[in-house]
Amino acid sequence: MIGKTVLITGAAKRVGRSIAHELHAGGANVVVHYRAAADAAKSLVAELQAIRRDSALIVQADLLDTAALDQLISVTVTHFGRLDALVNNASTFFATPIGQIDEATWLDLVGSNFKAPLFLSQAAAPFLRQTRGNIVNIVDIHGERPLAGYPLYCAAKAALVGLTRALAVEL
Repeated sequence: MIGKTVLITGAAKRVGRSIAHELHAGGANVVVHYRAAADAAKSLVAELQAIRRDSALIVQADLLDTAALDQLISVTVTHFGRLDALVNNASTFFATPIGQIDEATWLDLVGSNFKAPLFLSQAAAPFLRQTRGNIVNIVDIHGERPLAGYPLYCAAKAALVGLTRALAVEL
């Protein structure tokens, strides 16, 4: 991974933070995307920069704003000069019992778990082709084994599984 550049969505906390640490330890430059966890993202970038200067970039974006997605890719490529991998990790997760699902809930869960990965992958594809790069979509067991009380989250993750398979054929 030495010299490679990886954009990780939702990198400020939990799984995304661990992914950023691992890839950075392997020599990659990492772009730490966050939506609202500014303090956690700043802390992570400071940790990474202390290890290897000019190896991490922090970028805030709301992944539900489609216009922001092209910008996220553009900022990454402008800063590091390349993009070698996109890790679609950002996700919202909350219960959506049948009868309580509304359009705002739909937009949030489908937007973060399916729509954003699709449009980010599309924006990243030309740059990833140049570097023979990769897209990694983070899913979980509930995309194939639904969890009671979470039908919309499970459906969005199942859509991401299908998108991952389709992108493998397309790209």
